[in-house]
Amino acid sequence: MKMRAAQEKIADAAAKMWYNGSIELKKEVYPMPEMLDIVDENGVPTGRSVPRTVAHAEGLRHRTSHVWIVRRKAGRVQVLLQMRCAAKDSYPGCYDISSAGHIPAGDEFVGSALRELREELGVDARAEDLHECGLRRFRFEAEFHGKPFKDNQVSKVFCLWLDKEAEDFNVQKSEIDYVKWFDLDEAIRAVDEGTIPNCIFPEELGMVKEFVQKASPLGEAGREAD
Repeated sequence: MKMRAAQEKIADAAAKMWYNGSIELKKEVYPMPEMLDIVDENGVPTGRSVPRTVAHAEGLRHRTSHVWIVRRKAGRVQVLLQMRCAAKDSYPGCYDISSAGHIPAGDEFVGSALRELREELGVDARAEDLHECGLRRFRFEAEFHGKPFKDNQVSKVFCLWLDKEAEDFNVQKSEIDYVKWFDLDEAIRAVDEGTIPNCIFPEELGMVKEFVQKASPLGEAGREAD
């Protein structure tokens, strides 16, 4: 039986080989799954890592970084929201945080936040540009594309001052359709009343409002447009 199992395993591996037409056999390359650290309620890794799909299928607690980009325009505070593309595995076609992402296994909050800003929006920020607003914990269950989705996150929330027109952001089209500036108070009202499609937690917009109310003029200077 052991010999038969071994033979079947070899045959299965051979089935994944292909001939490239130049007298050379190559093994088909499969992408590695995105691995996430499973963490405790404070976002500290437990030592176990699982593929992202497993974390969402089983509702395992993992980390994300959330960055809200804000600016002042004509005396009003505006917040940048992104429109999630239709291919997203959750909440397609909804307004969301300016930039957010899962933290890969072995990475940390700030480094991941900076990488997501660069990849999603083409923004090269520095660690000192990020203003930490706090930690949030949440979990929910839903269904997307006919599959169950169980999210269980510990998220670190940041704000970033950046005065840049929406059309000047280099958005990652595989993730984002477009970005748009909203008056902060109007965004809070729209999310509360559900007048725009969104997957935004009102509590986080509250954290953003609290931050800008306390921000000093020097802090607002932050970064100019890249």
